[in-house]
Amino acid sequence: MPLDKYQIAKRISKELKDGYYVNLGIGIPTLVANYIPENINIVLQSENGLLGMGPFPKDDSVDADLINAGKQTITTLKGSALFSSAESFEMIRGGHIDMTVLGAMEVAENGDIANWKIPGKMVKGMGGAMDLVASSENIIVAMMHTNKKGMSKLLKQCTLPITGRNCVKKIVTNLAVIEITENGFHLKEKAFDVSINEIIEATEGRLTIPEEVPNITL
Repeated sequence: MPLDKYQIAKRISKELKDGYYVNLGIGIPTLVANYIPENINIVLQSENGLLGMGPFPKDDSVDADLINAGKQTITTLKGSALFSSAESFEMIRGGHIDMTVLGAMEVAENGDIANWKIPGKMVKGMGGAMDLVASSENIIVAMMHTNKKGMSKLLKQCTLPITGRNCVKKIVTNLAVIEITENGFHLKEKAFDVSINEIIEATEGRLTIPEEVPNITL
């Protein structure tokens, strides 16, 4: 069965390493905060000015003054710090974020990402994605493998405005875990009960497939 958005987030949480400073983008990436392994300590950074973001609050502990960059209510952890967005982007542009997890509308086989604008549709702004993909060396994309029309989002070339070039390292979709290599997309893991052919049909870009492809474990 394909993964749901919560399972995608849980799989991405396995990429976290002890001591990491991590930025979680809007959408599926924010869910990663709920699945941080108990045996590691990481610091979640939000570009609106927060270090030490915790999991989403329960209904009886919501504080409307505590929000992430996507305007969702959040919790803070002991030792967390609040500061201006200017200081936040000094951290990002200074290369102090170890991992960034983003959503995407499209990813190209060379690691280009398009995730901020669809021509003709109004957007509030580009947000911090362009700074994040230009400053972090470990970019993971969390997204569905195809769009609502069933068309692939893993392409030979992006058709939407580019957010960053040659920056994505790994993609976790509802069908598979895929790495970006010099030969294009490389299949690392597949969702349980999803066939290789299904993944091939859902991937427009070049896709290399090893002899053995393990199932995704959560």
